[in-house]
Amino acid sequence: MQKIILIGDPVAHSRSHLMHNAALTHLGLAMRYEAVHTPAAELAARIAALRGAEYLGANITLPHKQAVIPFLDGIDELAAQIGAVNTIYKSPAGELIGTNTDAPGLMADLAASGFAPERRLAVILGASGAARAAAFGLAEAKVDTLVVANRTPERAEELLADLLLTITDDDGLTATGEPPPALIALGLDDPELTEYLTTCDLLLNATSQGWHGDETPLPDPPVGTHTLVYDMVYRPTRLLQEAAARGAQTRDGLGMLVHQGTIGFTLWTGREAPLEVMWGALR
Repeated sequence: MQKIILIGDPVAHSRSHLMHNAALTHLGLAMRYEAVHTPAAELAARIAALRGAEYLGANITLPHKQAVIPFLDGIDELAAQIGAVNTIYKSPAGELIGTNTDAPGLMADLAASGFAPERRLAVILGASGAARAAAFGLAEAKVDTLVVANRTPERAEELLADLLLTITDDDGLTATGEPPPALIALGLDDPELTEYLTTCDLLLNATSQGWHGDETPLPDPPVGTHTLVYDMVYRPTRLLQEAAARGAQTRDGLGMLVHQGTIGFTLWTGREAPLEVMWGALR
């Protein structure tokens, strides 16, 4: 039986296997999706094993979305623009190719929530591979101002510098001939962050803080009723609970998980993903 695996550290929290195995069963495909705990020291060997005929590909989750790139045969244009990989599939020649379904998955779920990023102010928490995907997606959707706040502000600066190089030409304009969004890098403890939190239209958590207990990347953020607080973690996190108590709109990352998953499913199987079946398995 052929397999698709999730590679990360940790992976015990993941629910990807539920939606993918439900979809595979629904379509009568003799394939299985499994989560495989993979510390950094084992990443190279795990990717090498994917070359075996029994593997169709993989998903990559924290903390390997950037570290995995040197072990692949190539990455597509979207993964190169974002600088992170969350999905590996095989070319007809058997090469391991990396892509990124996080950005389109997030944008599809934001659209489903009724949120339009154009000309809005967005704050991203974190500078991970998932944060890179979010920043790229929001910039492409013409957000007006993009703030990236990270525990280590230098990583936020690096992310935004890479983003600016990706989305602008030699004249400093985007592909549509417009100036890029205002890009601001801050530390999570920077007093200036409070001003952006009170006025932002979107606050997005792209850190792993929220999978366990009441951990949070940002205690009781001063958001307003005009703000959508989006947590890529797909559980009722402390961040979402405290934002809701302030009257903000909230949304967890389950929809992003499904939308990005459908893209990978088609790359691996060549079949259209049964969206409602995948949603049903998670609900």
